[in-house]
Amino acid sequence: MKAFYIGLFSIASLLAAGSAAAQAKGADVYKKSCAACHDQGIAGAPKIGDKAAWAPRIKQGKEALYAVGLKGKPGTGMVAKGGNASLSDADVKATVDYMIDRAK
Repeated sequence: MKAFYIGLFSIASLLAAGSAAAQAKGADVYKKSCAACHDQGIAGAPKIGDKAAWAPRIKQGKEALYAVGLKGKPGTGMVAKGGNASLSDADVKATVDYMIDRAK
């Protein structure tokens, strides 16, 4: 039974470390590729940390926000991957998660 709990603790530790790494990556990508618009609300971009602006977007679910981050949103200033085509899908998703966390 002790080994079971040690295993659970190990898994929880790995998940927490992975989450922290994803948050750090999201923050880094945000600063490099997203902050130019989302810090100032340029072209209608919801400002990071603006709970009122993000609430209806968050309500749509992460998958919808991931899709916008990955593919852009026609008719707005939001372009695919924030204009940085070299970003991996995982990096974009980590950045979306980072931005969502700032709006809660």
